[in-house]
Parts: sequence; C-alpha cells; structure tokens
Amino acid sequence: MYEEAGEVFDIFRGVFPISFLLFVPAVLIIVSPDPVEAAHEFSVYRMQQFDLQGTSYGCRNAIVNMEARSLGASMLTRRCVVTRLADLTVDKFKDLVDQSAGAVLVLLPDDLSNVPRENLEEFIELEHDLMDQDVNTPVYFAVEDDTLTKIYAAIQDGSNTDKAATATEASANGFQMVTTATQATPIKDAQITSIQGKLSGLGIEEHLPTVAIVAHYDTFGIAPHLSYGADSNGSGMVALLELARLFSKLYDNPKTHPKFNLLFLLSGGGKFNYQGTKRWIEDNLDHTDGSLLSEVSFVLCLDSVGSGDGLYLHVSKPPKEGSALHSFLEELKTVLDAQFPVVNFTMVHKKINLAEDLLAWEHERFSIRRLPAATLSHFPTHRALERQSITDQKFQVDPGVLTRNIRGLAEALARHIYNLTAKGHDGSMEIFQDGLNLHPKSIEAWLNSVTAQPRAAQLIGKDHTLLSTMEQAMNGYLKDVRRLTFKPDKRDPEFVFYSAMQTTMNAYNVKPAVFDLFLAVGIAVYLGLVYVAIINFHFLYNFVTSINTIKVKVKHQ
Repeated sequence: MYEEAGEVFDIFRGVFPISFLLFVPAVLIIVSPDPVEAAHEFSVYRMQQFDLQGTSYGCRNAIVNMEARSLGASMLTRRCVVTRLADLTVDKFKDLVDQSAGAVLVLLPDDLSNVPRENLEEFIELEHDLMDQDVNTPVYFAVEDDTLTKIYAAIQDGSNTDKAATATEASANGFQMVTTATQATPIKDAQITSIQGKLSGLGIEEHLPTVAIVAHYDTFGIAPHLSYGADSNGSGMVALLELARLFSKLYDNPKTHPKFNLLFLLSGGGKFNYQGTKRWIEDNLDHTDGSLLSEVSFVLCLDSVGSGDGLYLHVSKPPKEGSALHSFLEELKTVLDAQFPVVNFTMVHKKINLAEDLLAWEHERFSIRRLPAATLSHFPTHRALERQSITDQKFQVDPGVLTRNIRGLAEALARHIYNLTAKGHDGSMEIFQDGLNLHPKSIEAWLNSVTAQPRAAQLIGKDHTLLSTMEQAMNGYLKDVRRLTFKPDKRDPEFVFYSAMQTTMNAYNVKPAVFDLFLAVGIAVYLGLVYVAIINFHFLYNFVTSINTIKVKVKHQ
C-alpha cells in the first residue's frame, strides 16, 4: 500500500506540488481577520463622567474594541459608530442607543469657528441632552485630521455594502477601533483649589467696608479635555485680573488710597455647583475670626462678560434702596448710559430654587448665607447652554467688548468706592485714563493665555501651571495672596471625578466579519475534498495507474 502511495506521489509531484497539498491548510488557518496593521493612532477625549452630591452624570464606560460603522449603516449593534459633528443630532443619537450601538466616535473640525451657527446650536443642545441622561455607551471625541478623514471615507464606503454579505464585501478592508484605556475609576486625590488676595483700605482694615470680586476659573463641556471656556469663564478671569491691576495702582498711591477693602477670589469648582466658593464661604464665616467677608458690603461675581451688547446684573433679591449693592447698581447704570450707551443694562431678579440640584449663578452661594451678592453677565438667563459647551472657544469672545465691559465695571466700582455721585461728578467723568488706562493688548494676551489649555476642574491638580500663573499674577497686584485647597469628604463626597478622560484610539485595518464566513466555507470545502480523496484513494490510484500504463504503451508503439 505504501509503495503504491509512493508511486502516486511521484506521479503527482510532477504535475502538482505536493507542498501545496500539505501547507495550504496551515496557511489558511494562520490567516485571520484580526488586526494586522495600525492604520492610525490618535488621541480621543471621553465624554464627561462625574458624581455630584450623590448623583451620577455622564458616560459610564470607557473601553472600545469593535468594528467601525458609519452613522447610516444598517447594522449598528455592538459597532463603533463614527460620525462627524455636523451629522449628529439628538434624535440620531437616541436612534443609536435604541439600536444598541457599542460606542460612538464624533469627529470634530479642527476649527469650530468655521462651523455654521445652526450646526453649533444643534451640537450644544446635544451636549445638554447627553449630560441629562445616564449614558452607558462609550462616547469619544476626536479632532479630525487628514488621516482620520480618509479613514472616515473608507468606513462610509464599507458601510454601503453592509446590507448584504457579498464576495466584494468580504474582500474589502474594514476598521477595528480599539482604545488603550481601561475602565474608568474614581480619582482618589481629586481636589479643588481657589486663590484669594486683597487690597486693604486706608485705616483699620476690620472697620472698613469691603467689596468682594469673584470669578470661577474652571470650565465645562461634553469632554473635559476639550473645554476651553473662553467666555465662561475665561472672560470673567481676565476681568478680575485687570480690575486687580487697575485698583492696585489706586491703592499704591497715598493720594488715591480709598477707605475700602477689596477682596479678590478666583474660585475652583464653579461648574460643579460652585464647590470652591461654598468652601471659601464656610472657611471665612464659620471657621475664621475677624474675616472681612463677615462684614462685606456686597459680592460681585463675574461670569461671561466678553460678548454682546447686553449686560445683566443677576440678583436673588432686589437690593434695598440706600444699600451698598443698590448704590453700585446705580453707578453702573450711570457709567454705561454716559460712556457706553450701546450697552443695554438690566437687573434680573431670580429667587433661589432650593429644590434644584444645581444653583443658577455663583452669587447664590453668598445669598444663601444672607450676604448681598450679584452676578454680572451678558447672558440674560442662567439657562444659556453656551455656558457649558466645548464650542465656547476664543472666537466666541470679542476682546473689544471685553475691554469695554471691564472699563465700565471699573469706572462704576471706583465711583462707588470714592462716592463720586454724592460729590457731584456725573457719569461721563473718566477715572481710568492716561497712566491708569486699561491695556487692551494685555487683556487680549491674558485671554489667549487662559484659553490656550482646557480648564475643566478634573484637570486642574495642585501642581497645574494655571494655578501657578494665576497666583503669580495676583501676587503682582494684591496682598496676602494664598491658595485654598479642599478635598471631598471620604464618607460622603461632594464630588467624584473619574479617570480615562483622555486616551489613545487605534484604527486597525481588518477584514469585515463576513470574511470569517467565506474563510470558514473555503477551509471546509478544501478539507472535504482532501477527505474524499483519502477515502477514495484506491480509485485515484487505479486512475493514475491506468493513465501511466496508457502512456507506456503509446511510448513503445
């Protein structure tokens, strides 16, 4: 039998390589549609995830390892849907959730200023709606580059053949989207830092009236690493720093040193229900003897003052006539009417709704403690969605408008401190001119600086360069500048931040899932043919032997 097989193999070797018969099965088994080459490696930014006052918000998952599909593909179950910002709406996202999409990757243009306003508004609404629900699907964002554009086009082409398993589809290349992130975990050393400084008035500090100027520095958007917050609240930060610079000159001059204290606070955790402000108030009122805050005349919070021709003074309770806050309000009206008539100034009264989980404005933290306070903003309502959006970037702020608003605010505050109205000076009188003038270039430079990096609260650790820069700037203008840092309670934390907010995603070139089917069928057919050949080996032997016999006879003839 073995001799017969040897004769057959000798004959077979001449017309067909025996190596093919032996090694093809091994080759077919080794061939796999698993990732073989990374087409592109790029940074992705995960949707917000945090807990605030015991309530969970945002995206609860971080791991992605699944095939990519376009938004219009028919089969999205356990697929990573790749879409552009302009194509994603609230309704479409809900459809993705209903179809059990495994993950969503949103491609953002590298310059949002070129996106039509209607598309930006739709995306801002999407941000708001996503944060209002518990999202179990991993949602990532990436800034589109040339390579991502090609990958996106290839994914769209591949999804066009998604309706039927064809040989064309099996031969096509797809993409497997894989993140390097592990599952998100709570950040153990999370903390919030605020920075305060002051200008002491002429006389005994504790016996002088005090005005506090407050602005939170952190930002908020659908993805922390994309939250630059140019208007909310980069403009408020810049306004506070410029006011500190202007009034430091008045306080350094013995001739203009007023009998008024000025407190300045850059607060952290503003976008998380003003946690930094809350703790600062508690430390000053409950744990500190002789605090200037306990006798404060009023607190003025700055939030989004870099755009538009409207300014709104938001209060929880209308100030009584004759009060310090009412006097400042009248001075601000006087200055704006006389020097900036284009500005529409209005006081907005809104009671604090303690039934709401989140406060509307920062001044409400002070009003709860019965301290006179107000928030100045160009937004007429706290419900303006632009205050919490990654679309709040540098192009949303007009440096000229910001400079104008700072000037009006500085003039009104100076008039209040020096009681100029009672002394007969009208609103057209300009205090900040010549050597005391504002520096528009400096204001724009500060705006560029604070918007050059994301300032989400999760990202601002104790060693962050932003804190060092702000502290150094305030030290140049103010006295007794110091940081105030607090961590959440371990038993009942006020807030919890999570890791894996930025990671790397790999787009691998792979064969589509239907390739497995074609490969399995091919292997099965091949092995079936080999099996049949072995079982019927004697027929094959007789056939080959007969052919060989005929060849020999013909040769002899």
